[in-house]
Amino acid sequence: MFYVYVLKSVSSNHYYTGHTSKLQERLSHHSSGLVKSTKKYLPWEIVYTEAFKTKSEAYKRELQIKSYKGGNAFKKLINSVSG
Repeated sequence: MFYVYVLKSVSSNHYYTGHTSKLQERLSHHSSGLVKSTKKYLPWEIVYTEAFKTKSEAYKRELQIKSYKGGNAFKKLINSVSG
């Protein structure tokens, strides 16, 4: 399985969207400060995940979510999970 995930920084109002085949390992890398683009905004919490059968599907969904650019569609996506 391949996963698209959205992280939210606990210390700031930043979000990070990515995809991976090893979700727990990737989240551990983010939480440990091993990812350059997220290290600055530690700690992170996961606010959204979605599973796909192929890497291609996951990547397309990641790009779609990133295209929302924090607008209403992004807020709706995040709120659909968090209530």
